[in-house]
This record gives sequence, structure tokens and C-alpha cells, in this order.
Amino acid sequence: MTISPTKLNTFLMFKLPAAYFCGVRTNYLDDLKCVVSVKHRWINQNPFNSMFWAVQGMAAELTTGALVMSKIKQSGHNISMLVANNNASFTKKATGRITFICNEGDKLNTAIKTAIETGEGQTIWMNAVGTNSDGIQVSSFNFEWTLKVKS
Repeated sequence: MTISPTKLNTFLMFKLPAAYFCGVRTNYLDDLKCVVSVKHRWINQNPFNSMFWAVQGMAAELTTGALVMSKIKQSGHNISMLVANNNASFTKKATGRITFICNEGDKLNTAIKTAIETGEGQTIWMNAVGTNSDGIQVSSFNFEWTLKVKS
């Protein structure tokens, strides 16, 4: 069974309800890229009438995490995944629909292969960029994922 945008959105509803109720939705997922969007609404705004940074973070993390989950599933191995570190930069007020894209799925192939072959934990940094409906970047998030084969 493959991971799809519909399955990820259902997963959000049951396992990450805060993201689901804030409007975070997966739009596209393949081996190399994941696209997640969220619309600025009353429930996810900050006092400055833009999207709260943590809501942007949930959407950005999902773009990278969905790729990690998908690649782990494809490997057929029992591999744990965890965010060890992250950082972000914000360049414009996030209003309207914000779309986050991570297109670094190819980076995961080497990390997962090495983790399986050596049995040692691996770390990988992945980036997700958020843009508004005009195509202007509003934020950029980096997540350091740790991957370790479970014994």
C-alpha cells in the first residue's frame, strides 16, 4: 500500500488533529516532491493578522515528513524517524493560501540505504519553502531528520 495525499490527510485528522483543523492539507506526493498547502483563516492567525508561524511549521514539516514516510515504506524495512533539529526564516507576511514544497526526495535514497546497510543512524537535512498565491516566498524551513533501522 502506497502513501497518497488522501491517506495523509486522513492520517492528519486522526493523528494530528491540530494540523487538520488549522487547514493543513497534502496536495501532491511522489518520489521526489511533496506539496502541502494551508489557507490563512481565523483559526490559524496570529495577532498581526497573518498565519501563525507554528501553522506554517506544521505544513512545512509535513512536506518533508511525508517524503520520509514514503521512502521508508518503499524500503520495506522498519525504520524510525524523528526530527532532531529545525530552523526557519520568514521573509513576508503569510496571508491567503500558502503552499509549501519540498523537492528533496532524492536525498533520502542514500540516507536510507546507508542506514539499512550499516545499521547506524543517519541524519539528513531537508528544506521546505512556503510561497503565497503570487509565488512570493514567505518562509523557509529546514528539518534535520534522524533515521535508524529498528532491531
